[in-house]
Amino acid sequence: MTRLFVEAEGETEEAFVDQILSLHLYPLGYTQVTARKMGKDRQRIRRGGVRPWPEARADILNRLRGDSQLLVCVMVDYYGMPQRGEAAWPGRAGAAPQLQYPNAIEESLSRDIANAMGPNFNPRRFIPYIMIHEFEAMLFSDCPALARSLGAPAQTAALQAIRDAFPTPENIDDSPTTAPSKRIQTIIPGYRKPIQGLQATQQIGLPTIRSQCPHLQAWLKHLETLPT
Repeated sequence: MTRLFVEAEGETEEAFVDQILSLHLYPLGYTQVTARKMGKDRQRIRRGGVRPWPEARADILNRLRGDSQLLVCVMVDYYGMPQRGEAAWPGRAGAAPQLQYPNAIEESLSRDIANAMGPNFNPRRFIPYIMIHEFEAMLFSDCPALARSLGAPAQTAALQAIRDAFPTPENIDDSPTTAPSKRIQTIIPGYRKPIQGLQATQQIGLPTIRSQCPHLQAWLKHLETLPT
């Protein structure tokens, strides 16, 4: 029996886990795959976004300690992670601006959690996944399908031009004003998160997305090895 709980940054990530990732993992031996946006249930309307590490860390440790059989993942966006002061996430401040920096942060998070859990902790139970940029970057894996899913097939070329400017969809972003969702909203006004983001993901399909997004692919491959 293998159960996975994901601490997700926002509604789009939460819906992705509950409605797409879970369907992929269940046939591989998982018996439960669930997600929750970061934050307290009583503050759900205001939840979302990358919380200070001490708060996120406390939730992660509570879940790991409260259920010795549970796998716990954190799924957040590198771009919005706190990197200064007490709120900073381990490894974020010194991460180099290249495709490999999520790996370094994930290793730092894993070390921190393992140290807090003690020598008897199985480190395979904590699986951090740092998205290189926000979730919408992955939607550029198939621009014709993205445009169709948003009811704007005539905008395929404009979306494809953005995709072609970067080595992978995961690289799409270079400032807070050019985040992938903002690029989509500029071309297709009225784009709404998370509903249309999830619809686009379903239209594109997980196999296509993982084939174009190497960091997501590595995370999925790791999850696929864990059921016992």
